[in-house]
Amino acid sequence: MVLLRRLVGDVLRRHRQRQSRTLREVSAAAQVSLGYLSEVERGRKEASSELLASICAALDVSLADVLREVSDDLLALERRPMAPLGFVPAGRVAAERAAGVRVGAVAGIAPLVPGRTAPSRVPARPEVTPVARLSMDAHLAARPVVAA
Repeated sequence: MVLLRRLVGDVLRRHRQRQSRTLREVSAAAQVSLGYLSEVERGRKEASSELLASICAALDVSLADVLREVSDDLLALERRPMAPLGFVPAGRVAAERAAGVRVGAVAGIAPLVPGRTAPSRVPARPEVTPVARLSMDAHLAARPVVAA
């Protein structure tokens, strides 16, 4: 999910950096605290329309231009084909296996670190043999029951 406040913050940061200005300079000109402006740029705070107008005035850019850029960024993100996180089409997994490429421990998930292969197998829990199970059962049955 795309957060609008994050896109607004990205556009404001781009304008500030294009002008080679610091957060301190813009926050003083906009009469906004430096910490709050920083949080708006990082998309952590939702800026009010008054605050956006003040920041835009400090950056000497119109609010309409900022909102247009936000709209363009949002449109670009929405048009991008999206797949579920970690999803690899089954055909690709089969092709990689046929080519001898090792895929992740879970079918269809590639290794997390590019260039590294997934472990050949996940260490299994030790199996309990029937003899060991019988001796465990006998041990548990022999323990006295303590009333609470």
